[in-house]
Amino acid sequence: MLQIPTGQTTEGERDILRKLRVWIAALAVACVLIGIGIGAMLAGKQAVAQSEAQKDRIARAPEALSASFAEIAKTVEPAVVNIDTISAPQQLAQKNGNKNSDEEDGEDADNPLLDMLRNRARRPSRGVGSGFIVDPKGLILTNQHVVEGADRITVKLQSGETLRGEVVGIDDETDLAVVRVKSARDLPFVKLGNSDDALVGDWVLAIGSPFGLEQTVTAGIISTKERLTPGASSFQRFLQTDAAINRGNSGGPLVNMRGEVIGVNSQIATSTGDYNGIGFALPSNIADSVFRQITSVGKVRRGYLGIFLDPIKPEFARVYNLPDTKGAIIRDIADAQSPAAKAGLQTNDIIVEINGQPITGAQDLINKVASTGVGQTMQVTYLREANNRLERHAASVQIGERPPRASAVLEAEDKPDTVKPEPKETPKSDRPVLGLTLSELTPQIANERNLKGVRGLFVKEIDQAGLAFEAGLRKNMVVQRVNRAPVNSLADFESIVGKLKLGDPIVMHVAVYNGDRILQNIVQFTFQ
Repeated sequence: MLQIPTGQTTEGERDILRKLRVWIAALAVACVLIGIGIGAMLAGKQAVAQSEAQKDRIARAPEALSASFAEIAKTVEPAVVNIDTISAPQQLAQKNGNKNSDEEDGEDADNPLLDMLRNRARRPSRGVGSGFIVDPKGLILTNQHVVEGADRITVKLQSGETLRGEVVGIDDETDLAVVRVKSARDLPFVKLGNSDDALVGDWVLAIGSPFGLEQTVTAGIISTKERLTPGASSFQRFLQTDAAINRGNSGGPLVNMRGEVIGVNSQIATSTGDYNGIGFALPSNIADSVFRQITSVGKVRRGYLGIFLDPIKPEFARVYNLPDTKGAIIRDIADAQSPAAKAGLQTNDIIVEINGQPITGAQDLINKVASTGVGQTMQVTYLREANNRLERHAASVQIGERPPRASAVLEAEDKPDTVKPEPKETPKSDRPVLGLTLSELTPQIANERNLKGVRGLFVKEIDQAGLAFEAGLRKNMVVQRVNRAPVNSLADFESIVGKLKLGDPIVMHVAVYNGDRILQNIVQFTFQ
């Protein structure tokens, strides 16, 4: 600011200087206001520009996603193949082949028309499916059911080239097969990604030949993971997707947004036989393990204990005073020669650790045992009831080889038959109804039902709308224990059940004859 020296200027000059100061201050204020205004205008323009850019990005998002789909399809499609199969039918019986002498003496024995019909061959059956090349030397992953029983396999590439395929190996547990084709050049192939990284909601593409329509691409998301479907084996926990999958898509790849295969399209849930919005793909991590074993040793070998397992539900944990629901219950032993039996494991033992690693559940135990090499020794830690207490034990088990699925004793829980409950009248009392009609197991019933040596109460009838049926109890079973207490008489049973309150847990140990031998089972439910 200007400083005016006193005593050296006249009154007029000082007045002029004061006015000049006022003008300078006013000019400064005006400059500040103008600057603020210009800044606001510029900021407004910038905000408008940013808003417009954001709107533009939003508007272009579908275009970017579409471009991503197109790029992924362009990359993966050359490795996706169409698989056609032909299965030759069996010839009809020849006139003199399987007929007995009485038939040959009939009036139609020399009928030439019937001879022609008997001797003619039925039409061969044809099938269509998909697959994808995972090795440039011509190794293809597909479903077992695509090539099963085929006498001739034809593989068609995106280029139009047609090659003859041969089965390298199959795995019934996962419904996978490896097929080989021979080509004079390296073939395009895809990379198997890590299916564990897939998240529910992730975008995926399904590529294959639905209804024989080659190189069909559909888009969707991962609907859920670890989905168990009816009839699936212990090693089929699927990725569920709403990407359209139809007949002929089997064996094709499910691809993530990085162009990696994270699943093998295998099944659909449908009421019509066609797409209903629910498809299932076997995770790539499982497929990769199967592929490596088939290509190295020709088959898949899995470890095996020879036991039936049940999960530990909250009811069991409460009855047995367990801190949580981790572990797996040995519901039954396959036979005296199984690896588990030889190691001293028994029915009702609770396996809690394998080689020092905690077991989270029945499926976790199955996976750990299956991935252990046949012949290796595994340290098993388990709990066994003694004097109404659970004592901790350890055993060394030499792992056996899991037999084929058709004859294997699967180490998994049984699923009760699905039966529609019959309508029933509402009980007059608010107390829950178990829906059981029991009788004491007499020697006569034991003989008639092949239940020799079994003690307990025989289930004569069961209400399909009752708690017990819903939990898995069935007619002709024998209830041996309820909440850790033996029940050898109706009085024993009534004494235990009569003390139950709403919300109390119930654990029943039962036995049943399955037509071959007596099986043990565990039924867990809540009194509600």
